Amino acid sequence: MFRTTVLTAGKRVSLVLGLPAVLFAVWWFATAGSTDFYVPPLSTILRKFGEVWTGARLKSDVLPSLLRLGAGYLLAVVIGVGLGLLVGLSRVVRDVLEPVLELFRAIPPPVLVPVIMLFAGIGDTMKVIVIVSGCLWPILLNTVEGVRAVDEVLSDTCRSYGIGGPARLWHLVLRSASPQIVTGMRQSLSIGIILMVISEMFAASNGLGFTIVQFQRSFAIPEMWSGVLLLGLLGFVLSLLFRLAENRILAWYHGLRRAQRTP
Repeated sequence: MFRTTVLTAGKRVSLVLGLPAVLFAVWWFATAGSTDFYVPPLSTILRKFGEVWTGARLKSDVLPSLLRLGAGYLLAVVIGVGLGLLVGLSRVVRDVLEPVLELFRAIPPPVLVPVIMLFAGIGDTMKVIVIVSGCLWPILLNTVEGVRAVDEVLSDTCRSYGIGGPARLWHLVLRSASPQIVTGMRQSLSIGIILMVISEMFAASNGLGFTIVQFQRSFAIPEMWSGVLLLGLLGFVLSLLFRLAENRILAWYHGLRRAQRTP
């Protein structure tokens, strides 16, 4: 039993890390001995990575970026799920808001950055709003579709047993819609990382986006690549943490899927 568990865990780790390891190997050998100023060897980038992203730099640039990302992402989750429940449960609200939602959803969030700067300034508030403006839509739309797809038989059963109000919302609606809500949250996470960087490229004084642009403007190319590498690693770690949280939150759903596939 223990051996089987170890083998399964090892297989999962190899599947997760296999392709990144191959890509790093290809990058290493493809750039080894490179004399191109704009494409330095990976060994040089890794050396600069260790020099640049020290404790002081992590505190002054990486931590503020993560705090903005976390604030914008969590705010988008609260607004998206709350508004999605309202729109999904009410046909009248859906008919009224759907044209407006489709209008704003079609606007690329980076285009809104100058507009948001006009009324929110250039501080952290602007950056958080930019992240919210992009992360909101996948969560909102997936929540609406998840709420609308609640099983009618289960709804009638709740109605028959007099289960309504918060109890019905929590135990039936949210539970049934949770797989699609989590899907929207997963999509929004990658969007949030992109918008975090974009927002920090506009009138910022710290953050990953600001630092990478400063390296590019000063022609510190290995340092710039080290920042790009850090963003990739950050996205990978956040995605892995999200997958772990998803497996825990939706353990009942994945168990049901496995039971249905078992002959």
